[in-house]
Amino acid sequence: MSSDITAQVPQRGRPRSERARKAILEAAAELLLARGLSAVSMDAVAERAGVSKATIYRWWPTKETLALDALYTEWAAAVPYPRDTGSLRGDLLSLLRPWVRLAGSRPYGRVVAALLTESQTDPVFAAEYRQRFVEPRRDQGREIFRRAIERGEVPPGTKVEVALDLLYGPIYHRLLHGHAPLNDRFVRDVVDTVLDGILPGRSDAH
Repeated sequence: MSSDITAQVPQRGRPRSERARKAILEAAAELLLARGLSAVSMDAVAERAGVSKATIYRWWPTKETLALDALYTEWAAAVPYPRDTGSLRGDLLSLLRPWVRLAGSRPYGRVVAALLTESQTDPVFAAEYRQRFVEPRRDQGREIFRRAIERGEVPPGTKVEVALDLLYGPIYHRLLHGHAPLNDRFVRDVVDTVLDGILPGRSDAH
């Protein structure tokens, strides 16, 4: 969304508009993490970013869409693109570990929970949430499994969508409930447990 919006800004005004957009996203991210979505208003974001509310509404119709873009922008900048390690296990660890380290470093769980709540009552926002937040990571996972299938590491009939649910489900569970540590060891255990079920002969090797 942010890249499309930026592309629509007239060339002559782009530097100023881009600075304002960046300031708004940074202010929204800071307020979200400090106070949560329920306590964040367009007035508070405008004051912190040093812009008018009209400037914010030009790009984001609601605080939920702004929060989604702020979270997406912050995570996209901080999490590197997963490496091709030559193995399914290595690729999955490369995909999941950096994201989990970031997600566990600050109170992102309550922000994600608030966005999920909004997606349950607003179909338009739900579609945007899936497009911006869910599908990009699943696309990366699909590419990892595609390479593994091409290498002959997993069977062509592997149920990739189910495997991705099994990988991401436990991570979101800990992120949202906070009942146990969300760390590298947990990611390794999740990946190994899932691979035990889909890699031929892997469980027999233990």
